[in-house]
Amino acid sequence: MAETKAPKIHSLPADGEVFYPESDGKPMAETDMHRDLMIDFIKMLEDYFRARPDVYVSGNLLLYYEEENPKRSVAPDVFVVLGTEKKLRRTYLLWEEGKGPDLVLELSSKNTYRADLNRKKGLYAQVLGVSEYFLYDPDHQYLQPPLQGYRLVAGAYVEIPSVENRLPSTVLGLELGFKRSGELGLYEPRAKSWLLTPDEQAESRRQAEARAEDAEARAQQEARAREQAEAELARLRAELEQLRRQQINES
Repeated sequence: MAETKAPKIHSLPADGEVFYPESDGKPMAETDMHRDLMIDFIKMLEDYFRARPDVYVSGNLLLYYEEENPKRSVAPDVFVVLGTEKKLRRTYLLWEEGKGPDLVLELSSKNTYRADLNRKKGLYAQVLGVSEYFLYDPDHQYLQPPLQGYRLVAGAYVEIPSVENRLPSTVLGLELGFKRSGELGLYEPRAKSWLLTPDEQAESRRQAEARAEDAEARAQQEARAREQAEAELARLRAELEQLRRQQINES
């Protein structure tokens, strides 16, 4: 994503209060691929933590980390904060929230990968104290390897070792890795399955509805067949009874 730079307007002249803009005027993503991946990860994490009122998931939201200084801001592509209220925010003011993100994922591009590896990496470790920092290059051109993960140890980042070709996140209880399709995903080790993207969830619902409709159609067909069989059985019984009575009368 495009690196956040300081907005030109710093304060409201009417009352002198510091103004923290809600937008830096830049597009939300470098490419459609970056945008879709960012949205997918935010939605997957929101769904994963839906029962946790103390987990806040967001992305591309301006985070201000120095009070009365709007120049000090960053907008992580995806971030998760544990132990804070789940609510809608227009900006994230560090001094009001009381803590910074526990995890950040940056989707690197040609324009941002140097900042992601250097300036932001230092900012997240030394200023915001982000416990885990992940970087992913969707183009597989600017980061080697394209997926990288770091964990904060004694104030500095150390690389997260892979487990079965995935990078485990202790913050999330999930693992970042590549699905068979080659797409970056979130793996739930306890369930031994990948979290579904919104599109995958919609497709899963469509398939479930189709299976339900097929099952209902089969059940109706079987019910009609049973009714026909019962009617035929009743007819045969009636015919048998009629023959039996004729035999009795004739005898």
